[in-house]
Amino acid sequence: METILVLAHTEADGSLGKAALETLGAAKTLSASLAGSTLVVGLIGTEVQAAANQIAAAGAARLLGVAGAEFAQPRYSSDVLAVEALGKAAAATIVLAPATSRMNRVLAGATQRLGGRIDTHATGIAAADGKPAVTRWYYRQRMEAVLSRTQRPWVVALESGCSAAFAGAAGQASVELVSVALPAAHQRTTVTGIQAPSADEQTIRPDAKLLFVAGAGWTKKQADGQAHAAEAEQIILGFLGQTKSSLGSTKSLVDLSGEGQQVLKFMSHLNQVGQTGSTPRHAKGLATCCHGEEPHTVGWRFINERRAINLNAACSWAQGKADVLYVADAFAVMRKVNELLAAK
Repeated sequence: METILVLAHTEADGSLGKAALETLGAAKTLSASLAGSTLVVGLIGTEVQAAANQIAAAGAARLLGVAGAEFAQPRYSSDVLAVEALGKAAAATIVLAPATSRMNRVLAGATQRLGGRIDTHATGIAAADGKPAVTRWYYRQRMEAVLSRTQRPWVVALESGCSAAFAGAAGQASVELVSVALPAAHQRTTVTGIQAPSADEQTIRPDAKLLFVAGAGWTKKQADGQAHAAEAEQIILGFLGQTKSSLGSTKSLVDLSGEGQQVLKFMSHLNQVGQTGSTPRHAKGLATCCHGEEPHTVGWRFINERRAINLNAACSWAQGKADVLYVADAFAVMRKVNELLAAK
């Protein structure tokens, strides 16, 4: 019989984030499909009672918590002890955690302390022949593997956007606090402040409903024989500002800076989508000024609704890689779209 421990850390307001709720949802489904399994939740944060109340209807047999001001901010030395303590207190055989930056930083070290094994970048976990098995992609999402292990405890980091988030009603929950002795040497690292770009300057938004991808065509010569990179920047940033969508790019566009050509100043390799970039999971995607070749479109595998704008009616997007292809000038289309959005 398996004891499934869901690990989660609280957000700045004391609640649980979307990734944590998705992991809890996956754990509930797994627990229901494994006969005799027990679901336990372990929370980390300054104060965990509000988070526990948020998931009171999850049906967990136990709600464990490591709380205190020293666990407010991400820090390897303190978080690894908290994860270890929760794993031992729950006597967990399977540990599920959201693949957030905070959890990813400590899970491997905590697994070593617990004497277990870990799998990261999992996109799902379910019962197969009465045993838990995780799903993981390889070779830039071209091959999918289903893995299982006999080693326990088995720690699994689940990627965000792959499971339905738990959405039960809040209630009043009882939390068992787990004591963690934190020596002074484990508190030397402190967070003195956070520097982050404003919402309008941030172009990568994983939780956005729309992914807007710009291709190299934005910086090429247009119908008048001239390149209009400055206008392209204005149009794209205007659209992102009004829709709060996430910005993606093709490899050819982000590589232009090394070729001495005009570039979009706000674009970097972090925006790259495709075989050598990211594989985002947005509800909708709009590709502009790119041809939809395979190295790029492999990154669109998890985009539910795909649309593209291209002047070439025979581009790869037209070969079944997009749900809708607009054969038009992206400059003209996006100018009009921005006008309509501004008029709302």
